Amino acid sequence: MTPTIHPVLLCGGSGTRLWPLSRKSYPKQFAKLTGDESLFQASARRLSGPEFAAPLVVTGSDFRFIVLEQLAAVETAPANVLIEPSARNTGPAILAAALQIAGHSGTDALILVAPSDHVVPQAEQFRQAARAAVPAAQSGQIVTFGIRPDRAETGYGWLELSTATEDFAPVPQLLKRFVEKPDLATAQNMLNGGLHLWNAGIFLFTAGTLIEAFETHAPDMLALVREALSGAQADLAFTRLAATPWGGLQDISIDYAVMEKATNLTVLPYAGAWSDLGGWEAVWREAGPDDAGVVSEGPTTAIDCENSLLRSESETLQLVGIGLKNIVAVAMPDAVLIADKDRAQDVKLAVAALKKQGASQAESFPRDFRPWGWYESLVIGKRFQVKRIVVHPGAALSLQSHHHRAEHWIVVEGTARVTVDKDVKLVTENQSVYIPLGAVHRMENPGKVPMVLIEVQTGSYLGEDDIIRYEDIYARGQGAKG
Repeated sequence: MTPTIHPVLLCGGSGTRLWPLSRKSYPKQFAKLTGDESLFQASARRLSGPEFAAPLVVTGSDFRFIVLEQLAAVETAPANVLIEPSARNTGPAILAAALQIAGHSGTDALILVAPSDHVVPQAEQFRQAARAAVPAAQSGQIVTFGIRPDRAETGYGWLELSTATEDFAPVPQLLKRFVEKPDLATAQNMLNGGLHLWNAGIFLFTAGTLIEAFETHAPDMLALVREALSGAQADLAFTRLAATPWGGLQDISIDYAVMEKATNLTVLPYAGAWSDLGGWEAVWREAGPDDAGVVSEGPTTAIDCENSLLRSESETLQLVGIGLKNIVAVAMPDAVLIADKDRAQDVKLAVAALKKQGASQAESFPRDFRPWGWYESLVIGKRFQVKRIVVHPGAALSLQSHHHRAEHWIVVEGTARVTVDKDVKLVTENQSVYIPLGAVHRMENPGKVPMVLIEVQTGSYLGEDDIIRYEDIYARGQGAKG
């Protein structure tokens, strides 16, 4: 019987290579890129079953409620959600998770660390590979998972094996060394040589083995992460790591922090399908192009196109391509990307250019997800804004007021319980209510179905920071988004 494995899902990152669908405010792990579930949800399902404990998630404050909402949608309850005060890469994040699990389950606890934005279609095959790696991890090895390469990929790090593997059976063997992202010629030589695998960034180890590795190779980091964990505070269903020691940590990956220095490394070859969806070319490949090499997603029409990706993320926006060859075309309600497929990795350059221009589209998603639901701006004028607001059943916005704007609310689906100063009333479909400037107000959904409301804001300033919170069931402070 396989011992219990504790999954750790890493849920940070900005996902700029999949802009405009993935942005800093809503990165790719939460998007439905390859199916009906998000990459994060698919990762949680993959690392579940009789041999797995509930997952521990490491994420940022802005994503904490999205994490809980998406896990609930796939009927998964996390063991804990660790909130990073600031992004410090995978080294500190994985160490914090290991220390947390060691404190609850002991240093012998098996930990499987995985990014939450990868595609691994054959879930049971991956679970079998994880089981095969358990004996090596229990013996004190740090097991990393190597993917069978099928092309000379320059966007991945590689792993050099001690001996060649012909059938790629999931049998652990000693790892000779890590190889940085290569140039094309080097990648082709490694592909031909049969001694190299792609580095998936997935690890299995005992909590004690990893902590000992940090004691040996990064003791200063270990001390600061321990301090951040000991000073952590509970916040609803989350654990917030202490900000001061966390802020003193180096921004460093687990590979650079300990893996490339450790001598107890084992690699487990994995022959199943895998992708980190590191760009639109990877999405095109995973989606399964037709005979002409075309992938169409959403309301799109491809006429005489070849080797291209057409994707529309708006039900009302028709994307039409005529005579396109080797093109990526992605349409969002607020931004459109057109790129040569061979230059898909350069999308990050567009994000940098938009940030320099001050364009909100560089980082902000058109839908703003909040713990109570989400909203999107439909029309923005000089002194007005029209929004669509969706509130989950049983959810409530904070009790608040505004200095610079008044609001008109029209319920189009469901029922709202509306507070305006001392007046509380139910507002049903096709009814409306006026919120005067400065009034203390709140919107709630007391029903069993989502409530949809159209909000018209009018005033001299319409920014989201014009808000004073008096009460909030989500424990958000003044100015907090999440």
